[in-house]
Amino acid sequence: MHVDELQESDPNGILAGKPGAKLDAGKVRVGLMMQGFSRALFKVSEITTFGALKYSEGGWESVPDGIKRYTDAMQRHNLKVGMGEVLDPDSGELHLAHAAWNALAILELTLREESK
Repeated sequence: MHVDELQESDPNGILAGKPGAKLDAGKVRVGLMMQGFSRALFKVSEITTFGALKYSEGGWESVPDGIKRYTDAMQRHNLKVGMGEVLDPDSGELHLAHAAWNALAILELTLREESK
């Protein structure tokens, strides 16, 4: 069972329809990710913007064999990190941020495939 499949209830026991009720007990807490990983997510957002300017906005979604190619790109960035190179010479941004972007692209494309 997924977290979002749990029966809705108020975490403070306030009944639905009563003042102050908020039926969010057991729901995904996106704020934890946004606050806990704010710097990392901002860096990945910068990589997204760089890619949109270099290629096209949303064009990554249409790349043939995207999962395979983004996996290769992620591994190239990881190899550079392993070799001691911190910044990507093309963007001037962290290789780790590029690797994270590629991981998210792989995950998104995989989830889209699964939902077909």
